[in-house]
Amino acid sequence: MSEPRVRPDPAFALLELYETALPEVYGYLLSRCGSRSVAEDLTSETFLGAVSACRNEKAPVSTPWLIGVARHKLVDHWRRREREERGLRLVHEAKSVDPWDEEVDALLAREVLAELGAHHRAALTLRYLDGLRVAEVAQLLGRTVHATEALLVRAKAAFRTVYQQKEGRRD
Repeated sequence: MSEPRVRPDPAFALLELYETALPEVYGYLLSRCGSRSVAEDLTSETFLGAVSACRNEKAPVSTPWLIGVARHKLVDHWRRREREERGLRLVHEAKSVDPWDEEVDALLAREVLAELGAHHRAALTLRYLDGLRVAEVAQLLGRTVHATEALLVRAKAAFRTVYQQKEGRRD
């Protein structure tokens, strides 16, 4: 009977490389993002991602490989930031033509809400009738804050369209 073989954890190779690669990875990220705190966060994400990659696939653990992982983490960060800024622009633009600032006929508004989809109705009711913050609405709906902001923008647009049709106005 043969002895069971225990494979060493491939992440140990990363641990051996950590001290020499850390300054290079951090320097790479800092020079591209310009913020110490962001570079620190991305550096930790890089090493956490590298540990996962080492364990899940046969990764060539080296400093250039870690720089490649850092590059992907930086791109992910830029994408997240762009989505956040896009969401803020949408929210800002929506505020300029917000029907919630106008006087709304309560009975007509109830009719319109009844015609909207359940997800739009829930988001609008929680946010504007119950007065919850977007983060609280997101938690109750089981969504991220950004997804909830986007949902609210779409829900308000749908509400506005139906309300104006029922009121007899056209844009």
